[in-house]
Amino acid sequence: MRRDPWQALADPTRRQIIEVLSKSPQTVNTIAENFAISRPAISKQLKILEKSALVTIEKQGRERVCTLTLAPLQEVQIWVQQYEAFWLKKLDKLDDYLKKEG
Repeated sequence: MRRDPWQALADPTRRQIIEVLSKSPQTVNTIAENFAISRPAISKQLKILEKSALVTIEKQGRERVCTLTLAPLQEVQIWVQQYEAFWLKKLDKLDDYLKKEG
């Protein structure tokens, strides 16, 4: 079952994993070194990111290398942009009001 990218982003640990992987592909062990939780807990989080298509995991010899895939985040970006435009309009109106009153 493919998960929604929103579900993946809901957890702070998964967001931190995405941040780690944004620099370069990493092995599961290398990723786990960045966290105070167990390696199995990191593997569980990586599985969710993989099911959300945000991470691909490829076996290379004895290691599993994780690579970030940003395409699913486009849905998130489009949604956020709608609200960015909304708030920019509100801030522009506030700016106009303050200039008129000041």
